[in-house]
Amino acid sequence: MARPRTIDQDEILDAAETVVQRDGAARLTLDAVAIEAGVSKGSVIYDYKSKHALIKAVIERRVAGEEAKLEAALDRIGPVSNALIRARIDAVRNRPDQAAAVSIQLCSALAQDVELRAALQASMREQVDAAVANSDNPRNARLAFLAIEGLRALEHLDVLTWPEPERAGLPR
Repeated sequence: MARPRTIDQDEILDAAETVVQRDGAARLTLDAVAIEAGVSKGSVIYDYKSKHALIKAVIERRVAGEEAKLEAALDRIGPVSNALIRARIDAVRNRPDQAAAVSIQLCSALAQDVELRAALQASMREQVDAAVANSDNPRNARLAFLAIEGLRALEHLDVLTWPEPERAGLPR
């Protein structure tokens, strides 16, 4: 009888994020992830056939996490005008954790990957379109979207960190 599989995919993805945080995206290897996760390289290859597949899975998990944060913010603010933009602002009130920068580092490492870039472009386009469609002022919705995403990008790249009092003062 075959031994039941006990390796959690989230543990492998967590290990991949740890390697990227510690060593940078350029040093992400299946071997390094296996060592960090405490599993064999074969176990990593079983779930993620290549470095590309592993990176794609990490990014997809990060995108899903960001979408969940936005949904939670929508639930918190309730049915108000400009709900999607208000939810985005609400979602950035909390400083991102260091792991949040992992997807940006990986995206920049794979800037030449047309498939991955296309998926992220489509996701962002859907988010912009939804925010504009949900707004009573489309121009301001676009500007707010760009400002919010610019803030997030600057923080993820560790270029700018907003002090907590200023972050708490973001409009509602």
